Amino acid sequence: MNLELWHEKLAKLFFNKGDEQSLEWYQQLLIAGSLFLVVLLLAFLSYFLVRKIIVRVFGNIAKRTKNDWDDELMTSRIFRWLATLVPVAIIWNATPKIFYATGMEDVRAIGSVIRVVSEVVLVVMILLAINSILNVIERIYRRYEVSRELPIKSLLQVIKIVLTIVGIIFIISTVVGKSPVLIFSGLGAMTAIMMLIFKDSILGLVAGIQLSANRMVARGDWIEMPKFGADGEVMEVALTTVKVRNWDKTITTIPTYSLIADSFKNWRGMSTSGVRRIKRSINIDMSSVKFLDDELLDKLKHVSLIGNYLNEKEQDIAQWNTERGASTNDLINARALTNIGTFRAYLAEYLKNHPKVTNKETLLVRQLQPSEHGLPMEIYIFTTDNRWIEYEGIQADIFDHLMAVMSEFELKVFQSPTGADFNQLYK
Repeated sequence: MNLELWHEKLAKLFFNKGDEQSLEWYQQLLIAGSLFLVVLLLAFLSYFLVRKIIVRVFGNIAKRTKNDWDDELMTSRIFRWLATLVPVAIIWNATPKIFYATGMEDVRAIGSVIRVVSEVVLVVMILLAINSILNVIERIYRRYEVSRELPIKSLLQVIKIVLTIVGIIFIISTVVGKSPVLIFSGLGAMTAIMMLIFKDSILGLVAGIQLSANRMVARGDWIEMPKFGADGEVMEVALTTVKVRNWDKTITTIPTYSLIADSFKNWRGMSTSGVRRIKRSINIDMSSVKFLDDELLDKLKHVSLIGNYLNEKEQDIAQWNTERGASTNDLINARALTNIGTFRAYLAEYLKNHPKVTNKETLLVRQLQPSEHGLPMEIYIFTTDNRWIEYEGIQADIFDHLMAVMSEFELKVFQSPTGADFNQLYK
């Protein structure tokens, strides 16, 4: 479009003058303004036309493809920003030809302002388009399982920050009329200030790289960090913060660098293993611990889980006592079975045969150090179901049975309300 030719035609039409230099400044401004309005109209028409064409073309492509990532493009704002670039570019390109051709400083100044504004808008639109592309990349990447192990949100945020800084420098250079190279060269003196301003971002970037490289935390992990009151599932690992959805549905934000500087517990190993540990003890009243008498021994021999155990132990003890000439009535010098030892053997066999307890991991029943709260009997096992509700149900069932069956071994649970032995209160 030859704007100079149109300028001459409008001069002849409005003022019957063909020589532009003979026009007054307000006449030049009127002609330039009229041409600029025409350019604005064409720019707006191009925006709607280009946007409609782009959306229709990509919409048809998205319908024909089986991929779902193109749906992210359709729902993003990238087409809006790309369509905006066309009218802004038209205005930016046509402004000098409209206002600078007049040769008058006042009119040229108006054109300079419009050109600067269009350049600023052009840079902003480019930044917004790139930002939308990065957002689409992140959403598509999150659909893959690898995103749980290697989150890229922190990296994309760094790219956004760098691009934003570069865009601001170009905007400043456009406004002040200086080369961007001069502004970039002046950043060296501002390095210390920039590092202070972006300290958290720099630390977060370094921490994010370490977290990803060492597989320390990823989206979907269950982590505990009491220092920040975090106990729940990781929602996202960003540049400066890690969001954790606690089990009470509250959200805790943790500085990314704190996951490197401080200690935290990650339950990922438990989640991926398919098993979960039970480590719990029950306190036994030590006054109920005793040797097995014949009546209790005969009774326990009928328990299928420990019948063979008792027969073997009885033969082994009888042989030991015979070799040393110890009488079975001499409980100090002779060996004898105890109810707590037999109960420990029963509990070990019960857990080995439990359908929800794995025998591939550690399975241990042991006594802990006796204290004023009785003799702790601890079980250390792993369940085959690590889901929270199911795990708690398995654990409760085991200890329900443990406490209910103790009386069969003539053992009592120790509990001492207000410092007294509960069992003694009701004798």
